[in-house]
Amino acid sequence: MLLPIISISASGRTVRGFGRDRRGSAAVEFAIVAPVFFALIFAIIETAIVFFAGQVLETAVQDSGRTFFTSTAMSKSAYETAVCDRVKVLMDCTKLRNDVQTYAAGAAFTIADPIDANGKFVDSFSYNPPATTDTTSTVVVRSSYQWPLFVTGLGYNIANINRGGTSQSRLLTATAAFRPQ
Repeated sequence: MLLPIISISASGRTVRGFGRDRRGSAAVEFAIVAPVFFALIFAIIETAIVFFAGQVLETAVQDSGRTFFTSTAMSKSAYETAVCDRVKVLMDCTKLRNDVQTYAAGAAFTIADPIDANGKFVDSFSYNPPATTDTTSTVVVRSSYQWPLFVTGLGYNIANINRGGTSQSRLLTATAAFRPQ
């Protein structure tokens, strides 16, 4: 006995014809590929912005350090203003941390990493400029900024502060060293 072929009509089509219909396949394929594509695009954009912000901070510290170099009597607020004026387009100056340290001529010194072993930011920055008559010491100026990250939730993570936590960020740090003349 032969069974009858079931033919259900949906707007003039049969179920059998539905499997062979190729209309809309591009939309389905795009829906499958789109999340990965957009995650990759956003990761590229965020990485570019982080590198750009790091370069802006580096240039600001170099320029402000040069100003400090020519005027060792620069106050803490004047130095912070000099750095802030150069980065305020991208960064919140209240979150910018500045460090000025003076080391004796010829003495070995180390610069502490502002990120501890647990991935937390350690704000141990201070302002210790050289005496106005000191022309032999080495002065190190450093600025750090915690750049917030947004794409880390998509699986791409360049955070180095609170990695895996709720408020992940990338610490941007710029350093310049000189000896006043």
